[in-house]
Amino acid sequence: MKQFDIIKKPLITEKGTNAQATANQYYFAVDPHASKTEIKEAISGIFKVSVIGVRTMRIRGKLRRVGRSVGRTAAWKKAIVTLKEGDRIEFLEGA
Repeated sequence: MKQFDIIKKPLITEKGTNAQATANQYYFAVDPHASKTEIKEAISGIFKVSVIGVRTMRIRGKLRRVGRSVGRTAAWKKAIVTLKEGDRIEFLEGA
């Protein structure tokens, strides 16, 4: 699996931006089949930072209705990546 296939997108939320400021942690949506070591190598390779730890969680799809039919949104995987002190990832450069 390639690095850019593993990391889908950064998750920019209020909780995530607070974690960036206080604990140097970043949230990402990742491929559901990616392991922690693959995620660590992908973040290190793409952003050129030192990764201390990776925590992952699977998010179940939510129930959604359209008329009488009930379905689910797609399930996905979230990764919380902790970086070495002093390293940063700039998401919104120039914004």
